[in-house]
Amino acid sequence: MSLSIPLFIPLASGLLAMLLPRGAAWLARQLVLGGTFATLFYVVAMLVDFDSSAKGLQWVTRENWIETLGIHYSLGVDGLNLFLIAVTALLFTVCALWSALREWDRPRLYYFNLGLAETAVLGAFMAQDLALFVVFFDLMLVPFYFLIGVWGRGERVQATTKFVIYTLVGSLLMLAGAIALGVLSTPDGGQISFELADLQRRTLGHGTQVWIFLLFAAAFLVKAPAFPFHGWMPDTYRATPTPVLVLLSGILSKVGAYGFLRIVLPILPGASSTLQELMLVIAVVSILYGSVMAFSQDDARLVVGYSSIAQLGFITLGIFALDPKGAQGAVIQMVNHALVVAGLFFVIAVIAGRSRESESLERLGGLALRAPVLAALFLIVALATLAMPGSPNFVGEILILFGAFDEKIVYGLVASAGVALAAVYAIRLYQRTMHNRVGPDVEPGDLSWRLDMPAIAPVVLVLLALALYPQFVLHRTEATTTTKIAAAAAKSHQTPGPDRTASSAGAPDQSQK
Repeated sequence: MSLSIPLFIPLASGLLAMLLPRGAAWLARQLVLGGTFATLFYVVAMLVDFDSSAKGLQWVTRENWIETLGIHYSLGVDGLNLFLIAVTALLFTVCALWSALREWDRPRLYYFNLGLAETAVLGAFMAQDLALFVVFFDLMLVPFYFLIGVWGRGERVQATTKFVIYTLVGSLLMLAGAIALGVLSTPDGGQISFELADLQRRTLGHGTQVWIFLLFAAAFLVKAPAFPFHGWMPDTYRATPTPVLVLLSGILSKVGAYGFLRIVLPILPGASSTLQELMLVIAVVSILYGSVMAFSQDDARLVVGYSSIAQLGFITLGIFALDPKGAQGAVIQMVNHALVVAGLFFVIAVIAGRSRESESLERLGGLALRAPVLAALFLIVALATLAMPGSPNFVGEILILFGAFDEKIVYGLVASAGVALAAVYAIRLYQRTMHNRVGPDVEPGDLSWRLDMPAIAPVVLVLLALALYPQFVLHRTEATTTTKIAAAAAKSHQTPGPDRTASSAGAPDQSQK
């Protein structure tokens, strides 16, 4: 299999849609929708063909790109990114389907940006060269700038400006860190290289690792978003159209967490160990802050938005517990959260359509009797949000908490409060919309089998499948995830001493040999 095929199918279909004449909006819609389905089918074939017993990357694509600078067009898939690629393909497909069933201004431009966005996200997940990762990471900003700024609602210009400023500053800091990492790790007389496997084998002084770590962390925490880097989130979530919001919250937020596991921990293990406490504090504060804010919101979108900050806090906690169980919990929780927020935002859009576009909890209520199918699907997603036993989120959170209790029991105890708070805001959201008195804006009407179910049903079905058999993900991610945190975990268990002032940039990555 060639990874370039699923990577560039969405962009190619978007370009073709953009080049169509104005009167062919319907064909543009079908082209991009077909491109997302083709990518999804290809990724499903990868899931079937993936060899969970094999060590290292599979379906590797490697070509010299800018040889003088040591930059390669290098792609690969392993247990760490396999399911993130899969959930990306799934959510872009259902979002393209949701979009195709509705009318948009300037549809050719809209579908082009949707295709470009999928290629950029898939590229960030597949890249095995740091420079290539930075290119795709920065490219993601372009389509979302237009998707929010052109097709958003309300104060969309202000929201887009804030989103771009936050994200662009983080991206520039990461660019500086990536260049510094490639240059400073190059041995005397050696060839500069940005391939992740090469960077992991090279050495950096401990102080250098620390400040490069901080540059990457700033970019990844803004993308998440995590407290206190979340200032762009409220305005942006209010202004963003539903399918774009699903992608923004469900997919883009995971690229930062993935970057910690793919790049930061294996290449900068000394700094990861030194700054472990700082990252755990950020994680725990994000859990508590996001949960409390979610409970206090009247806007249904912001309830989900702040709950996402809490969930990304759990994911960060799992990563920086530097424990195999915690890291594996973080990986499956990234997949779970992407599915859950997709379901929640689609449900909120349906509720708004039945309530004169109102998303205020004060003006909703009594929908359960008027929309029983909607209420049933919403209940499944809401129970997954609060990590009810039997849901895939329960598996992810319990692994994260086990990892935290094994390594940092105090942080695990504090984070446990977030589990209780999640039950509060999830039940409150469900009760305010589905039960109580009928709201003044509520009109009768259940899910539309033609407009709504094609997007919501696949997400709920995958959630139920993972609830029944989470081992499908856990078995395929365990080896790679454990390898990625091994060097940083070893550093965290060392007694501090003079030898840590010039630590290795990372032991060789056995998974990539």
